[in-house]
This record gives sequence, C-alpha cells and structure tokens, in this order.
Amino acid sequence: MAIKALVTAKERIAIRSGGHAPLAGSNNLQSGVTIDLSHSNSIQYDGDSELVIFGPGVRWKHIYTVLQEHGRIVAGGREGETGVAGFLLGGGNTWFTAQKGFACDNVVSYDVVLADGHIVTAKKGAHDELFRALKGGSNNFGVAVSFTMSTIPYQNIWGGTTMSSKEHIPDAIRAVARFTTNLPSHLGSSLIAGINYVPQVKDIIIGGALVETQGRQDAPAFAEWSNHWLDESATWFTLTIKNDTRIMCKAAEVHDLLVNDLKSYIPEGDFYTQCIFQPLPLTFAKHSVEVGGNVLGIEHNGFDGFILQLNAMVKTADQDNFAYQRVKAGIQTIKQFAEAEKGLLDWIYINYADRSQGPLRSYGEENVKLMERVAETYDPNGVFQTLCPGGFKLRKGAS
Repeated sequence: MAIKALVTAKERIAIRSGGHAPLAGSNNLQSGVTIDLSHSNSIQYDGDSELVIFGPGVRWKHIYTVLQEHGRIVAGGREGETGVAGFLLGGGNTWFTAQKGFACDNVVSYDVVLADGHIVTAKKGAHDELFRALKGGSNNFGVAVSFTMSTIPYQNIWGGTTMSSKEHIPDAIRAVARFTTNLPSHLGSSLIAGINYVPQVKDIIIGGALVETQGRQDAPAFAEWSNHWLDESATWFTLTIKNDTRIMCKAAEVHDLLVNDLKSYIPEGDFYTQCIFQPLPLTFAKHSVEVGGNVLGIEHNGFDGFILQLNAMVKTADQDNFAYQRVKAGIQTIKQFAEAEKGLLDWIYINYADRSQGPLRSYGEENVKLMERVAETYDPNGVFQTLCPGGFKLRKGAS
C-alpha cells in the first residue's frame, strides 16, 4: 500500500535494501521518500524442494549461515556483507558462475510490488517476460520484496588470498589469461586478479582471490598462480575486454599512471585503488541459456573476456572529484586501446558501472526491447522511470 500511496501523491521514491551500490542516489534521495527494506529479512529453507526464500533486507552472509546447517549453499555474493536485492537484479557474478550461471539464473521466482500496489509472483510459466527482465534489468519494473532461489549441495569450499610485489604483475597477467582460457576444464575453480595501490605499504601490489568450490586446496587450475604468489567515497568504472594480455598490460600501465596522479593531489594514506580482472569466458553464458536465459546478453559475446574494474576510494568530496576525473580518463584510454586491438566487448556489467556508462543498452537490442515491453506492461505510467530515479533507467534522461 505504501507504493500505491506514494505514487498517487506523486512523491519521488528511493528503494533501499542492502545499500551496496556505489553510485550516489542509487538507494536514497533528497526531497522524497526512501523505502527501507532492511527489516524484510526473513530466511526460510524448504528441505523438500531444496529452495530458499528470503527478503531483500538480508545479506548473503545471513543466507549462507542458515544454509550451512543443511549442507547447502546458493550461487550468491562473493562478499558476505553485500545485499541480495541489487546483486540479483543486476545479474550477480559468483564463485559458481562457471557451473551454475549468474546468480539471477538461480532465482526460481520473484515477488514484486508493482506501481499500482499489486503483488505478482514472476516465475517460469507465470509472468514469464517479467521474470526474465528481472534477471539483470535492475529496478525498472517494480519493488522485489521476496526471492526464491535453488540451492546447491556442498561439503567443503576452499579459498584464500594472495599478495605480491608489483614486479610480478606481468607474470600474473599471463597466469590469469591462461586460467581464463582453461576454465571450461576447471569449472569449480575461480580466480580474481587485482592490481591495487595499498596505502598500508604505500605501493602497488598484485593480489588474487582464489576459490575452489569442490574444496581442493591443490586444484590444478591454480598451479601456475601458486608458483608465483604464496601468500568513504568510491569511483567505479568497468569495461569488458577480450582475454588478451596486451590489453591487460595496458590496463596495468594505466593503473600505474592513475596512482601517480592521485599521489600528486591526495596524501598517500588517503586513497586505495583497484584494477581488477574477473574472467568472463564464453562458458559462463551456457547455464543462463539452459535455464531459460536472462537479459544480460552475454551469450552474444564473441570471445573469452574479462570484466575489468578500475576504481579509486578516497576520503573527501574534493578528493573524490579529483579521482573521478582521473579514473574516467583512465578507463577511456583502456577502451580506446582495446578498440584498436579489436578486443572491446560492448557489454557492461551493471553492478560495476558508473552512472555515465549506460549498461542496460549494452545488453543488445532484443533484450532492451524486451525490458521496454515489460516496463510498459507492468508500469505503464513510467513510475519506476520517473518517480524512482535511482539506478540505471530504461528511458533516456529518466535517471
């Protein structure tokens, strides 16, 4: 009833669940009403169906704790504090993506409050197009108030992090490139590589996050990596690039220049940077297609790639403005280089995108048309395009 009343009064609305999005105004606003869903935090596991039902106010760590008692897990967030709703509505890259598709591909149903106050359950066989559009279409159609996900049996999961000095960056780039190429043979293994400026050491390091969902500490996929590495404002930009070490080296070079630029303006202990490479091989789309698809459009990618993330975290608004311009320029330099090397993919991952990047349009014409059709059907007055300005909107100029 709250949504209906606010729409009738033509009040501007923000929807907040986990509040994890880094973009200002994504989940709050001035001169309007914020609907805080943090208390919608129930979690129910059904042993017969092996499904878990939860509200948008929980975080992934809460779901993992409940499911651990039953020897189950879900293909959810890789960081426990991340909220569930925005993650799932944006697709959701997980430690299980190579085996189970994106997190949204493991959603069995969504309960959604529409602009007119009605609640519908979108699932296979009921509101099919809305069901598909919610898998990556963000907050353009209604307010998701409940999620039902399939669960996965597990016994042990092995994981760890590595860190080494910057002279190992070229070796790391070659290792993560080969890891991505070989990933179809090691679907239980995940590796994220990051080139970071760390204020504690006042230098650039190369780090890795490794997870093996079968619990193998000596997983062969990590052999090359292990040979080399044994042991509050934010600016985020992203690109999707080909699995090409030349482009990755260019990104490392741009990150190096970014750190030097930031040092010229910001005290060394006041900022942190990341240049992260997350594998996006063609095999990731396979499971999405098998379970009916989503609207992300990654099945149209022509080659193995990486989700590249370039970001900077600083302490003050003035520092943030300085960092934003430098990170934006850096991502543009990488983009131009990748285009020249025929290694740029159009697809933009919405959960890492800056407000200037327009990720929804990168899903492909067919998926954009589907989302526009769903929005017209379920929100004919465009409430979630105009009165709910946070996030990425389908209508140009709506956000």
